[in-house]
Amino acid sequence: MASLADDLISLLGPERVSVSDSDITAHSTDKWFASNPPQVVVHAETTEDVSKVLRYANEHRIPVTPQGSRVGYVGGCVPVKGGIALSVARMNRIKEIALEDGVAVVEPGVITGDLQKAVRELGWFYPPDPASLKECSLGGNVATNAGGPRCLKYGVTRSYVLGLEAVLADGSVVKAGGRCHKNKTGFDLVGLMVGSEGMLGVVTEATLRLIPHPPMRAMISAGFNSFAEAANAVQRILGSGFLPSALEIADKFTLRAAREYLGESVTPQGEAHLLVEIDGQENSVRGEIATLSKLVRDLGCICLQEAMGESACEAFWKLRREFSYSLRNTGLIKLNEDIVVPRGRLVDLVDFAEKLQAQHGFPVACFGHAGDGNIHVNIMVPTMDDPAIRERAEEALDQLFRQVIAWNGAITGEHGVGIAKKRWWQEAVSPAAHQTHLQLKAALDPNGILNPGKFLG
Repeated sequence: MASLADDLISLLGPERVSVSDSDITAHSTDKWFASNPPQVVVHAETTEDVSKVLRYANEHRIPVTPQGSRVGYVGGCVPVKGGIALSVARMNRIKEIALEDGVAVVEPGVITGDLQKAVRELGWFYPPDPASLKECSLGGNVATNAGGPRCLKYGVTRSYVLGLEAVLADGSVVKAGGRCHKNKTGFDLVGLMVGSEGMLGVVTEATLRLIPHPPMRAMISAGFNSFAEAANAVQRILGSGFLPSALEIADKFTLRAAREYLGESVTPQGEAHLLVEIDGQENSVRGEIATLSKLVRDLGCICLQEAMGESACEAFWKLRREFSYSLRNTGLIKLNEDIVVPRGRLVDLVDFAEKLQAQHGFPVACFGHAGDGNIHVNIMVPTMDDPAIRERAEEALDQLFRQVIAWNGAITGEHGVGIAKKRWWQEAVSPAAHQTHLQLKAALDPNGILNPGKFLG
């Protein structure tokens, strides 16, 4: 009797199908701690490959877990039900950059930072910038509707997806949207696929909107004595008519970890850190940064540095991007939760995090996108293998998510729900919204083969 691998080899050829121990292990997990091995890994190279796999899997009721770079934080591409791990990492071509249309056409395995670099060299800009941009793939960005610091001004991934090619569970290929920057032809199938976490179809091509790159950037890095003062500065900056391209905040535990990892000299003083970036034409940016600096100084910051131009700004961003590595350097496991609260709740959130720390004994680090209330709350635990510690960690997470929901916040702003946030899913949406999700899933994937075991079951 032919095995699953044998059948797939007959469909695709031996170079695209693997059951090696190293491949199975690598495709069992993402950046979260959950892991489960697939029976077989398929390395798709074309839309036709994806179509053949899904048609076969649908006929035989075999689970399929779509995967890209596997750097998500919610177990979204863990093959919970085994079956086929369908990797699109080899589909990594930038097929076209058409500046006259303001679009790039890409395959799903293209690394986000590689597209940004390619269009930047031409004087154009692809703004979505998740912290993992050097390793995350655009297909994963589409699947999770990824964000990043710049989404305050420029919007999240959905704002840049003009068109998609996706393979549905039965192997049929759907094309939605296109190259036009305005398109109201039928339902928004592009919007339906963006953020669907691999449960409605597998994206095999995306047409992405590009915009002209702003000719000048400038930044402020400011330290404050308290998180409340930094949060007040966020409100005052926005209330004064500024719309920064990024507005980031960090709490005292994050800064202490950064000082230990990076050194005192490169980490701002104080118990809270504010990072503000603006961009635009050079003359206007120079004027705005001077006004912003005066405003932030008047609000009581204890240290302030300015950066003007690309290289100087990137030095500030290097510090911001090192925060996650600084926390990992503590030797603790970082349970990274990308919750969102109404912006007026920033201080309440950090106060609540400190209460969790006092109650459960785990350090809690908060940093992230203050401008839109999307704060990464990191509960730092020594291990998740000890049942007693894991139970305490899970209790802390329950309290965090239920408080966020009570504040009319969101349980995820960027990473998706996956399996990590599955147990809070039905509390976070209305019963009718949950039912609508189930109906859409049943319509597009009646046999439930696509990414099973995640938040829809």
